[in-house]
Amino acid sequence: MTKHRWLCSNTSLRIDRTKSTITDMNEIQSSSRRHFLKSAAFTGAGLTILPSGILRGAQAPSNKLNIGLIGAWGRAAQHWSFLKTQNIGAVCDISEKHLGIGLKGLGNPKAATYKDWRVMLDKQKDLDAVLVCTPDHTHAHIATWALNRGLHIYLEKPIGNCVEECRTVRDKWLSTGKRVATQVGTQRHAYNNFPRVAELIKDGAIGDLTDVFAFGDRTRQVSTYPKGDGNKPTDLDQDLWCGPSPLHPYSDAYWTQLLKEQPVPGMNCLSWNQFWDFGTGQVGDMGSHTMDLAWNALEADRVTSAKARGEDVMSDVAPGEFSATYTVPANDWRGEVRVSWWQGGLMPPSPIKWIDLAKVGHGAMFKGTKGFIIADFARRLILPNGKDPDFTYYKSRKAEDLSAPLGHFQEEWSNAAKGDLKTTCDFDYSGRMMEMMMLGLAAYRAGVAEKVKYDPEKGLTNNDAVNRHLSKTYREGWPIDA
Repeated sequence: MTKHRWLCSNTSLRIDRTKSTITDMNEIQSSSRRHFLKSAAFTGAGLTILPSGILRGAQAPSNKLNIGLIGAWGRAAQHWSFLKTQNIGAVCDISEKHLGIGLKGLGNPKAATYKDWRVMLDKQKDLDAVLVCTPDHTHAHIATWALNRGLHIYLEKPIGNCVEECRTVRDKWLSTGKRVATQVGTQRHAYNNFPRVAELIKDGAIGDLTDVFAFGDRTRQVSTYPKGDGNKPTDLDQDLWCGPSPLHPYSDAYWTQLLKEQPVPGMNCLSWNQFWDFGTGQVGDMGSHTMDLAWNALEADRVTSAKARGEDVMSDVAPGEFSATYTVPANDWRGEVRVSWWQGGLMPPSPIKWIDLAKVGHGAMFKGTKGFIIADFARRLILPNGKDPDFTYYKSRKAEDLSAPLGHFQEEWSNAAKGDLKTTCDFDYSGRMMEMMMLGLAAYRAGVAEKVKYDPEKGLTNNDAVNRHLSKTYREGWPIDA
């Protein structure tokens, strides 16, 4: 049975024992259930202690998270089936239409509904957790607010839109003693190829690791913010949609995917994530997924330098062509490694002229002293070095020594919330990865061509121009930590 030092305190059991009578047994049971789920002290072998003291199986109603969904449609549609296995306590969306679609997709639960996630987090006291499917520019805000309220969090990627946001969310979670389960939505992490690639590298299949290249093939489609077109649907709150970012007039251009008759759930992000006030283009989008393939194999701490290049900087939109190279410090099994990100047509050199890396789409290449590994999310290719490589230096693992499959990505999070609180893409792991990626964007936006040194403890570089792009300012009424 897992024990946690902090479980000795009863401060998280929010029952008012000064009341002389019990007027709402459901409230008492809900509070007891929340205390149980947060502590996870008696979770093991699929058993749960109910408030009554009765043991029930893992699927008992009391062993389900009471989840608040923030962002009901779009990307949220990919989570509807998972959410139906839990309790849906609240649903929030800035569009009444999308809220209705989300409720229907969830099976019309008897959940409280909200338009403003800030109000939901303040008023909905019975929640155990939140699942966040909002645009990128609100991720760090919602995550930090939810951490302040002791909620388990599943947060769609990226964890933040600048270095400071990534650090704020990560530091906040670490400061709580990791007392809630967190997961960033890089769901491809559940592919079995992720641990296989990591095992090959750590076991020496390509010798000593020296360089890692992650790359993607998407590019930018726009050059400036759209002008307001005056066709805002009456049910949509544009002010809340902009949230902490500057208020922009409504335009259909932000919603082109959702305006189609049969949109692909979540693909509407391509309509707004290219704009600096709302996203970071491909760095925050597919960069979150693709760099995850590399980061998982690196077991890396925070980087110590960055150098960026790309197309001419534009004031309104993220770059199409862009590349950044970082220095990742050594750890206990490898030396210092150069890690780079490439997008929009810029690609690392192929190790063999007849291998076209561009055809991989989104993938990673690992260079070692004895060869290369080229991988996408599901497959991998090993290329030993030399004219006549015999590969005898490498001994593969036995089947029983391979890492076990991760399984269902969302269920890893919900099970962690009821158990040991451990997930593979928590706010520490994902925060360090995206802090690196956002550092490269800051160097690019500053127009600094030379390599800049980075102090990961202070969160600052040795270049004032780059430092000015490490953080963002927010509209009044939208503090990131409240």
